[in-house]
Amino acid sequence: MRLHRLAALAAAVLAFATAGAQAREIVPFSTPGYSAGTIVVRTGERRLYLVLGNGQAIRYPVGVGTAGQQWAGTSRIDGKYVQPAWAPPADIKRENPRLPDVIAGGSPHNPMGVAAMTLAGTEYAIHGTNAPGSVGHFVSHGCIRMYNADITDLFGRVAVGTTVVVTR
Repeated sequence: MRLHRLAALAAAVLAFATAGAQAREIVPFSTPGYSAGTIVVRTGERRLYLVLGNGQAIRYPVGVGTAGQQWAGTSRIDGKYVQPAWAPPADIKRENPRLPDVIAGGSPHNPMGVAAMTLAGTEYAIHGTNAPGSVGHFVSHGCIRMYNADITDLFGRVAVGTTVVVTR
C-alpha cells in the first residue's frame, strides 16, 4: 500500500511539473466590458482568461462541458479549496452508481485535482484535474477543468467574490 501511494505521488508530481508548465501565457485582450480581475471562460475556444487590464490577460487552456452539459452566464467565486474532497452530484451518480459518495481530497481518483473554486448559484467549479489529457477538450458535466499547475496559479491570483463570465 505504501509503495502504491509513493507511486501515485510520483505520478502526481510528474503531471504537475509537466502538465501546464508552458500552458498559460499573457496575451492581448481588448474585449470591452471586462475589468481587471474578471475571469472570462470562452467554452468554444476552451480557454479561460484572467483579465489583467491594459489590454492584456493571462490565457489558460481548459476542459469544458460536453454537448448538452455547457452553460453560459455570470457568477462569482464563492469558495476556494485546496485538495478538496468530491461528492458526485446526483446526475453523475445516476450515470455511474458505482461511484463512492465522496472521494477524498488528494486521491488520484478525485476529479477536482489540487484545488477548486466553486461558483455561486451553480453546482459548478473551476478546478484542477488528475487527468491532464482532458484539458483542451469538451469533457465535463459543466465544470471548468485546468491543469493542476494552472489552477494553482489562478487560485493565488483571485479572491472569493471574483466575477466569472462564461460564454459560448
